[in-house]
Amino acid sequence: MPGLPIQERHIFLTVSAIYLVCSILALIQLFRSGDKFRRVIISLVALGVSLESLLLVFRAVAIQAIPLIVTLAIIGIIYGALVAMVQKDVKKLVAYSSVSHLGFVMLGLFALNTNGVSGAMYQMLSHGLSTGALFLLVGVIYERRHTRMIESFGGLAKVMPVYAVVFMIVTLASIGLPMLNGFVGEFLILLGAFQANPWWAVLAASGVVLGAIYMLWMYQRVFFGPVKHAANEALKDFNLREICVFVPLLAMIFFMGIYPKPFLTRMEPAVNKFISDVTEKRTVMESKRALDELIVVEADDEDAEDENDDREVVR
Repeated sequence: MPGLPIQERHIFLTVSAIYLVCSILALIQLFRSGDKFRRVIISLVALGVSLESLLLVFRAVAIQAIPLIVTLAIIGIIYGALVAMVQKDVKKLVAYSSVSHLGFVMLGLFALNTNGVSGAMYQMLSHGLSTGALFLLVGVIYERRHTRMIESFGGLAKVMPVYAVVFMIVTLASIGLPMLNGFVGEFLILLGAFQANPWWAVLAASGVVLGAIYMLWMYQRVFFGPVKHAANEALKDFNLREICVFVPLLAMIFFMGIYPKPFLTRMEPAVNKFISDVTEKRTVMESKRALDELIVVEADDEDAEDENDDREVVR
């Protein structure tokens, strides 16, 4: 990263190294079980958000490191989805899906255009809503059954029809179904990524497909088919208190998916300011790079002329 302050380079490389180490730790933790799982996931996500925040502050480094960060984002999208797919615990599946969703956020931010950044901000809001609702739903069934293992369920749609409907709506929102909150952010991110580099969008779109696979496969195993365990036959459906909790969440999920304008309009000034600052920084860096190259070319020409003069003197 030539031409950048040494302090910025050191901070950026240090945080990037920490992020990669935490990714490796999460991969190792996949093959283990225990109470450390939550700490690993929280550390991974928190450090990812910290990396994004630091890069937004050190914009000169961010511009230089776009290929690296986009590569990490795409790896996070696909890796998080694949890890979520093999989970046997519903809560762990939802947790690892967060890694994939935050990969989309990072991709949108580093597309460095209006659609990408707006989509990243909107995706953060949508992710908090839909993933928070999924964790609540997992808590509801855990309170009744005291287990989160997928194999312990099956056929719950027959026993808990209202719960099954709510779970399906939130699942589709997490996948990114049109007219639900998850669609708007992912669509804008992919659009911004395509504008920056079509291959980024193509690779990231595989995460959308994988997300649909692991979420719908989980839903099919938990809610469809026969009731496999006798303990599930006595489970109670949503009560009035739980319905009152989820109705506002469902209303917001539909509202953000059908009418995102109020959110995007309020984001627009900040997004435009950010894009303007980054564009100005990029222009300055490109001008400086061009000037440095011109100086090098002129220096080479002068050296060549000096060599020719020396040869003539020798003759």
